[in-house]
Amino acid sequence: MAAEADYQLDETDRRILAVLDEDPRMPVLLLAQKTKLARGTVQSRLERYRELGLLRLASTRIPPSALGCGLAATVSVELDQHQLEDAVTALRQIPEVLECFAPAGGTDLLCRVVARNPDDLYRVSEEIRLCPGILRTSTSVFLREVVGYRIRPLLLARQEAPRGRRAPRLEPARGASGTRAVRGTR
Repeated sequence: MAAEADYQLDETDRRILAVLDEDPRMPVLLLAQKTKLARGTVQSRLERYRELGLLRLASTRIPPSALGCGLAATVSVELDQHQLEDAVTALRQIPEVLECFAPAGGTDLLCRVVARNPDDLYRVSEEIRLCPGILRTSTSVFLREVVGYRIRPLLLARQEAPRGRRAPRLEPARGASGTRAVRGTR
């Protein structure tokens, strides 16, 4: 993860990854043609992404509902800070814990979990609560997904923004009727 966080994507990387997002199994030659880059450039960049762990596993594209786990939730965790590593190690052993984050604020850990049904979610939540160092949990069920995991819009937005150009600053402006409006300025 450290190497992943240190690597900064350049314009060439964004071009390759945006096209690769359309079809992750696209052959290198076709990827080179679509990006108008040399085959060797594409091949070396793909190797670098693999070495640095920049590409997610193919299994992340499988919806949990296809595995019988159509109920999704977050479990907020309060823990004994001295047992953080033990708690994380135990959380990794629970298959229904898809992701776990350490957010800022009052929550120590935030886990995204899946389950088959409400009773199964109760079981998963209890497994989490019984992990070493976990003092208290709170579970919130997702009713539906309104924006799924995606990266393509971010790749394209970064691709289109010229280097060194800042996002527009919003400042109040006065409309013809004297009312306040907000407009973007550069």
